[in-house]
Amino acid sequence: MIDISKKALALHKKNKGKIATLVTTPIKNKLDLSLAYTPGVAEVSRAIAKRKELVFDYTIKSHTVGIVTDGSAVLGLGNIGPEAALPVMEGKAALFKTFADLDAFPICLATQDTEEIISIVTAIAPVFGGINLEDISAPRCFEIEARLQNLGIPVMHDDQHGTAVVALAGLINAAKVAKRKLSSLRIVIVGAGAAGSAIAKLVSPLVSDVISVDSRGIIYKTRPGLEVYKLNLARITNKKNLKGSMQDALVGADVVIGVSTAGILSGKDIALMAPRPIVFAMANPMPEIMPDEAKKAGAFIVATGRSDFSNQINNSLSFPGIFKGAMASKATRITDEMKLAAARALANLVKKPASDKIIPGPFDRGVVNAVSSAVSKIAKRRS
Repeated sequence: MIDISKKALALHKKNKGKIATLVTTPIKNKLDLSLAYTPGVAEVSRAIAKRKELVFDYTIKSHTVGIVTDGSAVLGLGNIGPEAALPVMEGKAALFKTFADLDAFPICLATQDTEEIISIVTAIAPVFGGINLEDISAPRCFEIEARLQNLGIPVMHDDQHGTAVVALAGLINAAKVAKRKLSSLRIVIVGAGAAGSAIAKLVSPLVSDVISVDSRGIIYKTRPGLEVYKLNLARITNKKNLKGSMQDALVGADVVIGVSTAGILSGKDIALMAPRPIVFAMANPMPEIMPDEAKKAGAFIVATGRSDFSNQINNSLSFPGIFKGAMASKATRITDEMKLAAARALANLVKKPASDKIIPGPFDRGVVNAVSSAVSKIAKRRS
């Protein structure tokens, strides 16, 4: 880890970041200048002024994503601010380009005021074909995303939905390998922030039950002091209104999905679960439980968020394809139906799922095309 840290610092210092602009229309002579800029560009502006939708045909809008953060929940580093968030957003932009050939740009805001963020994103939206909200802390992220759904372009908080899509894809194949029906699974989700809430909402209609757990224990409908978003979560989970600790929730559970903090799960916790349980320990850089400890305690399938273990649950598998498909079809928003289609497309890419291969890798062939095609089909069906 120390070696990687030193190499990463050296690489970023050498390259001054990871992205730069590229001129697609070379300007080498007066004619080029006249066409790309004045006087020729005036005709392009006139055309768009008459028919605003032509902006998708004549400008970068059709293939450009704004990656918006306030630096309040960056990776596992917490509230480190917009400047410190910039390297992560640059990395996200590099992934958009590498995997989906979309041009993305980091927008790191020096405000954590909900109303101000909504106002800023609304004001800059004319430039972009999609908005990727990133590393904004809960519960503000829920309201920000919800209130930006009428911009006329896809807006998605990737920490929520990108993670949920990949988790569901892994779960579909894990159920197959474990010879269990998806609809029969009882799932415990440890962590009720952005990712945990999104996973619960996407998965709940497909399984027997989901029980969400936060730092105070099981979330249930009548628990005192529930925030609005946790109350909404309680309404779609925990059908038996179970109360108690994380350990109480784990008794007899088929699956545990961790989107919480390092080391919060132990071998003793895994031993409380149903035989041959499925464990997704997705905290980064250190998971809720290390794979060897989980397997020693009886786990049949283990996934983490790390690339140095098998079964990496990483949202880089989902967001490039989701945005590519939504933007190519000129969808105005990303729906639950699109997310479900994306998850199924990802799962189907693994032709022979196994305990150590329930999800594709980010460099596996066809990932982005499969996801984007699935999303685009849904978008066209709804249009």
